[in-house]
Amino acid sequence: MRITLVGSRHFGVTTLNMLREHGVSIVRVVVADAEDRLAATAKAAGIEVVVQANPKLVVASEIAPDTDLIITAHSHARIGKDALAAAKLGGIGYHPSLLPRHRGKAAVEWTIKEGDPIAGGTIYHLADRMDAGAIAAQDWCFVKKGETARELWERALAPLGLKLLADVIDYAKVHKALPSKAQDEQFATSAPSLS
Repeated sequence: MRITLVGSRHFGVTTLNMLREHGVSIVRVVVADAEDRLAATAKAAGIEVVVQANPKLVVASEIAPDTDLIITAHSHARIGKDALAAAKLGGIGYHPSLLPRHRGKAAVEWTIKEGDPIAGGTIYHLADRMDAGAIAAQDWCFVKKGETARELWERALAPLGLKLLADVIDYAKVHKALPSKAQDEQFATSAPSLS
């Protein structure tokens, strides 16, 4: 399976490392910033790196030829329709909430702010609306009393994201398709940024 990885920062790097250990071919890494640690890690591994022309949008020309699947890992860019069409299976991303709850940025922070006793993560199909595509995989975890967003992310949600991504990739390898279940819009929440 040929993957184009779009991402940044630490989660982008840990996703890259998981994919390399998972028997897929990472044919290109797409980043918004050439100085990002994901770009440096990919270059050191001999993987082609492309810097987005527009940091808020990934276009088809930035996706590697013959890509089977686009994976986003800590990317705040929208993957354009043309880019999704350039990959045989489209694209998936990880969102650190039980979608459709806490769509948008700062999902982990909103989980803490709302006092949710349960958190979770979702692998979802990339679509026109942010965090609104069909669910490919989802799992949950408890939130510890007094836990900060960063602690919850590091203890449970980042590892959960890597596990769920691996599960979906394994499914796609066998079935040549992605699991898909529509989000239930009656439970959708979208909070403004915490800034």
